[in-house]
Amino acid sequence: MSDAGLAQTAPQSSGGVSQRQGRPVLAIVLAVLLAGLVGVIGLRLHGQWATALLVILGIAAFVGLLTMFGALAGFVHFGRLPKQMAFFDGLMDAVGDACVVTDARGRVIYTNHAYREMIDGSGATRLIGVENLYTGYPDVSDRIYRLAQSARDGNQAVEEFRLNEGSTAAGARSDRPSWLRVSVSPVSTPLGQTFTLWKVRDITTDRSRQESAFTNLQYIINYLDHAPAGFFSTTASGEIAYLNATLADWLEIDLPQTTDGSLKIDDLLPADSKKLLMGIAPKPGKAQTEVFDMDLKTRSGETIPARIMHRVDYDYTGVLQPSRSLVLDMRAGQSGTEGGEAAQMELARLINSAPIGIAQINRNGVIENVNVAFAELSPAAIRGVSITDVVQDDHREGVEKRLAALYESGEAGEPLDVAFVGEEKNTGQMFFSRTERSDEAGPEITIFAADTTKHKSLEDQLGQSQKMQAVGQLAGGVAHDFNNVLTAIIGFSDLLLAKHRPTDPAFADIMNIKQNANRAANLVRQLLAFSRRQTLRPEVLSLTDVLSDLGNLLGRLLGEKIELKVVHGRDLGLVKVDVNQFEQVVINLAVNARDAMPDGGSLSVRTTNVDEAESRTVKPGLMPEGQYVLCEVSDTGTGMSPEVMDKIYEPFFSTKEVGKGTGLGLSTVYGIIKQTGGFVFCDSAMGKGTTFLIYLPRYIETKEEADENKQVEEEQETRADHTGHGTILLVEDEDAVRSFASRALASRGYTVLEADSGEMALELTAEHDGEIDLVLSDVVMPEMDGPTLLKELRSRGIGTKVVFISGYAEDAFEKNLEGQEDFAFLPKPFSLKQLAGAVKNAMSSRS
Repeated sequence: MSDAGLAQTAPQSSGGVSQRQGRPVLAIVLAVLLAGLVGVIGLRLHGQWATALLVILGIAAFVGLLTMFGALAGFVHFGRLPKQMAFFDGLMDAVGDACVVTDARGRVIYTNHAYREMIDGSGATRLIGVENLYTGYPDVSDRIYRLAQSARDGNQAVEEFRLNEGSTAAGARSDRPSWLRVSVSPVSTPLGQTFTLWKVRDITTDRSRQESAFTNLQYIINYLDHAPAGFFSTTASGEIAYLNATLADWLEIDLPQTTDGSLKIDDLLPADSKKLLMGIAPKPGKAQTEVFDMDLKTRSGETIPARIMHRVDYDYTGVLQPSRSLVLDMRAGQSGTEGGEAAQMELARLINSAPIGIAQINRNGVIENVNVAFAELSPAAIRGVSITDVVQDDHREGVEKRLAALYESGEAGEPLDVAFVGEEKNTGQMFFSRTERSDEAGPEITIFAADTTKHKSLEDQLGQSQKMQAVGQLAGGVAHDFNNVLTAIIGFSDLLLAKHRPTDPAFADIMNIKQNANRAANLVRQLLAFSRRQTLRPEVLSLTDVLSDLGNLLGRLLGEKIELKVVHGRDLGLVKVDVNQFEQVVINLAVNARDAMPDGGSLSVRTTNVDEAESRTVKPGLMPEGQYVLCEVSDTGTGMSPEVMDKIYEPFFSTKEVGKGTGLGLSTVYGIIKQTGGFVFCDSAMGKGTTFLIYLPRYIETKEEADENKQVEEEQETRADHTGHGTILLVEDEDAVRSFASRALASRGYTVLEADSGEMALELTAEHDGEIDLVLSDVVMPEMDGPTLLKELRSRGIGTKVVFISGYAEDAFEKNLEGQEDFAFLPKPFSLKQLAGAVKNAMSSRS
């Protein structure tokens, strides 16, 4: 077959001037002859016929000249064509693949030398394209069809296929199977013509190498799988990338389950051992090999003592690469284990299971070995790290001085209290010990670290609790005394107001006295709220309703610069709280948030249910698990520093300017929530805002409570008339309070017997046996207090109804009544109307 590069109408790529190259010479000759003929005729002819003929011949001569010039240009162009075709042929031959170009109808337009050789070797009698080359092979022809279709769609495509032994198709070797790679690429010309470039490559050698490499790899895997030692590889995230059959058999793991990426290092090692294995300080660009004696765990829960030679590699940026680990079974009689190695293994297990942290430090202060307990104190406590990097900055100097002194004098000194690096903020006590080595490496330092995190936390909580309790007792005592004073002021103001008309000049002055006394009473109530000695009137309600009612008030408090967002939880549970006190909690938090956002911001109030599972993660050890309703109050204000957060619940502590705050806002919040049985936590950061989390126990009503509440609702009725009759024994050690109460009750129609102590009250009871209808008694009195008086009256068989009055909360003395429940309570300070109403209700309900 000819070596012509272009088939059919294509010019030859070599071998002299072609037919197209001779056409310019012929055009030139014809043009010259035509011009000569025009000249002869012009000389011979005269007249019109001669003129017309001359015009016609002139036009023909002009066209001939144009043809001559075009022919000359074509002659020059085609004169360079053989060189261009030679370059193109050489370029296509250098590709190495057999290349053929076909037109849209599949006809061959161009072939390179490799393709023509392939056609010669296939036995084909004419030049054909790839589409017709594999028509006798169904599997191959399907692939070729897909390629052709991809080219028609304007897409490139590649197919690889195998020709069996004995095949006579192009590119096949009859002595063994062959592999071919065929690709197509569509080619478009500026004139809109479309061609397809086919490339065929023999990849039999590459495939043979791949198969050989796969065979060798399979041999290596089989060798590792059945080796007498375990092998595994771990990624940086703790996934097991490889596990051999031997180790899988030891650990009772189904080998196919190790290939889906679900197997973790936690499935091989106990949690404490994992920290040791994964805890190696990075050394960029260097590989490290460490030896660990630790236990492996099987699927059945048993442990296998093992020695692990763990090799880790890091790239030059410090990124951990997959590890490679060799595992030796250290059980007796396995892996050639001798008595000494078994004893060493037992010692390693003992050290790793010790509850106290142990670390070996070299002369440079670098950790050479740690046990599990030490590694749990800080994520930085790993091999290869300086011991000073394990503790926080303000404790490093102390550790350095202790190590220096230990190396110089050998004195261990007292235990050192330190705080470790890490998010958990663990604390501990370090004990130092020096051991002399037999080699020339110098002394070795062993550090024993006892975890004191829980003890420190308990100490802090106890100290804070004692401090809050002491301040609360002081605040409660002060509040009680103030309540006595305020009761007298408010009471006598009511008596004076009863004698003056609103038009009297003194009426406004008396009203101002009462109003300021009420303001002082509110301040005292905040003190009692902090000390948890105020009287609460809890009721079952939904926080959704409370916050909805508070919305307008909060909006006015915050102002226009601060956006209020209230998000109500779905199906919110009920709580049992004093609605007025809870409103005070939200208002106090809102006022503080407003002051923390002078330039504006947003305040978000969100409610949601918290189930038992969620409650376990809130504050383990501080808040018991259970069902709660969460009220979250968040602002975008300036935030608080840790130093300020340590004091926020202390009464009279304030960061505001003098005169702009009492320092009782958050202490009131703390007291109310605690007295309600809830919990309040604060999360704040400078520049990021503050969030208060209030957890209130979810109320679930019992049948008995439902029946009791229904009965109370049925019996409750409004009594506008506060007058009455009967004899009341008034017991109060404060003269001013006793004087006001006596006059107030007498003005309402009651007969009042006065006593300034419990002893005197008993005497009057004996004198007026059977005449006393009600006992109105203070709670805190010298010698005999109110609860003692009640018990004494009951012991004498006197069942008179008792109403206690006190500046403390009802539950503050309820525990001293030993089951006595037939009494009422009126908190101080109280007005004349409140006193008369309480007495009227008690007299009406007595048996």
